[in-house]
Amino acid sequence: MRFFEQYKNLGKEIYVLFFGRIVTSMGSLIWPLLTLILKNKLGYSASEIAVITMVLSLLQLPMLILGGKVADKWNRKYIIIVCDLITVASYIICGILPLTRYSILIFFTASVFATVEGPSYDALVADLCDSESRERVYSLQYLGMNLGLVLAPMLGGLLFENHLGLAFIITGLATLSSTLLIVFFVKKLSVEKDYVSEYEEKRENTSVFTILWERKILVLFALEGALAGVVYAQFNYLLPLNMEALYGAKGATIFGFMTSVNAFVVIACTPLITTIFGRLMDVRKMFVGEILIILGLFSYRFVQGMIPMYFVLMIIFTIGEIFVTVGSKPYMTRRIPSTHWGRLNSFINILSGTFLVLGNLMIGNIVDNGSIDRAWLAVGLAGAGTMLLLTWLCVQDPKRFPLLYESENR
Repeated sequence: MRFFEQYKNLGKEIYVLFFGRIVTSMGSLIWPLLTLILKNKLGYSASEIAVITMVLSLLQLPMLILGGKVADKWNRKYIIIVCDLITVASYIICGILPLTRYSILIFFTASVFATVEGPSYDALVADLCDSESRERVYSLQYLGMNLGLVLAPMLGGLLFENHLGLAFIITGLATLSSTLLIVFFVKKLSVEKDYVSEYEEKRENTSVFTILWERKILVLFALEGALAGVVYAQFNYLLPLNMEALYGAKGATIFGFMTSVNAFVVIACTPLITTIFGRLMDVRKMFVGEILIILGLFSYRFVQGMIPMYFVLMIIFTIGEIFVTVGSKPYMTRRIPSTHWGRLNSFINILSGTFLVLGNLMIGNIVDNGSIDRAWLAVGLAGAGTMLLLTWLCVQDPKRFPLLYESENR
């Protein structure tokens, strides 16, 4: 139980957001299956799926910029509520209407407003904790998301063949439940900080580009995160395509069980990793995590048809995901002014989205040319590039932000 004591005394609002994450994730039946819906239900090829993803991502870029701007200027709670309600309506419409290619546009509407809300949600979490508790708070939010995901992908996989509309409706109702929790129980939007690092001090009337120019290492962090995102995205892109190629529609069920294992390992290991490695610097957590993610995903190239090994590799991948999550979220907020959390978040998401689109387009073309093996090889090469950038980041970070390493150097 001592591993859960780290989550005590974090504030009522943090716990409300935690339960909101659980409820939302319990109904997240669609996102893990999106690639399979486009492939198996609507008949798109792998490269066509990549093109659809590219077009939708490009159309989202203005919304990412808008999301960052409004997060830093307006009431973050109200932004979340409005975006959630539009998202809920979109999901339910998708569930009621027959599944057609027009459903993609409605689903995209939900995705757009989820994107606009993202910077506000992350910034609100950061506002409700100080630097010292930030890793524990983000760890708790991540744990809540995965508590809900234990059964959701499995249920989604079971509904995939004959009751996909019901999966859309469940996703919408779960999001609505989370929204109501925020409406009625999140009263405070920030807390008094015991200590504010000089790196986090407010910089009113300063542009994002000025901050990036002064702290160029953040561009390196963004580039590394974008390339790492291409690798991580294959969990929901190349991996389900691989399962579909091997097992047809039944691949959705196998992939659903793999995703549930992912969530179960997160629940079991997140408190342990957060406690045991609490003193490990955030950038070094990212380093350990990326190695495990790359190893876990790239190794699928060598275990085709070996179902038990799918789950062993998923455990390795998930442990890496935990390390990256509890390291990367605090990394950014500790190194930029609190007045710029939303806009810098948008900048990083735009860069990541661009890399993701190009990466998936390349992977999709390789798959359509009949070589999943070469697609996994491309993932391995992207992983090697990620580790080179991350090694450089680990070397440069103490030089640029020495105050964060003072306790370590004593």
